[in-house]
Amino acid sequence: MNEKPLIQQLFKSEYRKIISVLCKLFGAHHIEMAEDITNDTFLLASETWDVKGLPENPTAWLYTVAKNKTKDYFKRQQIFTGKVVSELKHSQQYSDAFEMDFSADNSKDSQLRMIFALCNPLNPPESQIALALRILCGFGIDEIADAFLTNKETINKRLFRAKEKLRIENIEIELPLKSEIHSRLEAVLSTLYLLFNEGYHSSSKHTPLRKELCLEAMRLNYFLIENEETNKPLVNALMALMCFHASRFEARINALGQVILYDDQDRALWDEDLIAQGNYFLIESAKGAEISKYHLEASIAYWHCTGISNSDKWEHILQLYNQLLQIEYSPITALNRTYALSKVFGKDKAIQEALKLELNENHYYHCLLGNLYTDLNNEKATGYYEMALILAKSDYDKITIENHLKKLR
Repeated sequence: MNEKPLIQQLFKSEYRKIISVLCKLFGAHHIEMAEDITNDTFLLASETWDVKGLPENPTAWLYTVAKNKTKDYFKRQQIFTGKVVSELKHSQQYSDAFEMDFSADNSKDSQLRMIFALCNPLNPPESQIALALRILCGFGIDEIADAFLTNKETINKRLFRAKEKLRIENIEIELPLKSEIHSRLEAVLSTLYLLFNEGYHSSSKHTPLRKELCLEAMRLNYFLIENEETNKPLVNALMALMCFHASRFEARINALGQVILYDDQDRALWDEDLIAQGNYFLIESAKGAEISKYHLEASIAYWHCTGISNSDKWEHILQLYNQLLQIEYSPITALNRTYALSKVFGKDKAIQEALKLELNENHYYHCLLGNLYTDLNNEKATGYYEMALILAKSDYDKITIENHLKKLR
């Protein structure tokens, strides 16, 4: 196997393991040390394997180098006799400090602990997401900056402040107590939900769907499901929602990279295996007494994936939106509800409800009204689509809107 593709593959699978094991061992206040060692390990792999060829066991090679670099780091910083020793000498960690455990069980445990540490509500949501992308997903600063529609300097400052906050507050790399699991899970799930949404409704100017962000959110969520303490109905509800949305990835974007609206999607491209997984997790989510926004959004996504097109389906979706707005009001949720309303009670009723929202600065609002007025009053529909075109920021949204205008004209 060629060295570079293998290193890229190992980077995606092993980066988070190495950094999580290091942080579990030495604490959140040494996150930057763990990053440096992990990055240096892969840099050395790239340089060495390119000259000498692949080692017999590339993964074991990475783990050995990470251990050696950790020893070298502490020697170089001359803190064996200082802070680190004083922190570790009274614990089992001291004797095992450089017998780092990269077994599958410890790797999973370390990553799960890191999820809770990085998704700590001490930091704002955007910082939690940036930390998760950087440390648990191995994303570069450029990639994170693109995801947030900002520059490298801003992301570097955001990451520095977030890590400094964890260090100052001496956040432990550990699972919360059983009594705290539920409240801490809410912060973690909120981060994963936002991460998935950023991928599914990408704010990037040139990319309407970033699958890698969605898949990373699903992978991190699955860590929670694999652990008995965190495998809660709420977690399964979010996983169901992600599976249902992910099942329509291939049908949602055409060959030109443009978004295909729900009604126009080729349902033969929907992933039936992911829909089946979504059904499984949705059933698992029903084992508790709580109904969360994740339960309701997953149920809405379930009905969207049924492939059935009749009023009963849309009545179910409308009722779910009504419940969702009672639990957590959102203008975008209210906007989506009006589309379901049009399917059940007709366009006139939906237009009345949509106009009450007055989301005049939102291009989706104008797109919806353009859709609702089409064939009722094409002049008004054109006006709304033209305003949507002015407000739209992404290239792919503008192309979609222009296509609607062409049909109307």
